[in-house]
Amino acid sequence: MSIAYSNTNMRVPAGFRNLLEGLAREVLREQPTNVVAFAAQYFQKLLEQREAGGLDPVAWGAMLED
Repeated sequence: MSIAYSNTNMRVPAGFRNLLEGLAREVLREQPTNVVAFAAQYFQKLLEQREAGGLDPVAWGAMLED
């Protein structure tokens, strides 16, 4: 089986890198046995914080990336 090489540059949305780095940091710190469930809880918590009028981690991360 061969895979064709593609020189495609993909753009990630602003703040996405920072968001994933935050998840990775928490996974390494907590060492959960179920990473998928942990990630779901992590993102749910961030969503609840954003909806409560707190800081939006994606917007904040986008500012850091600029």
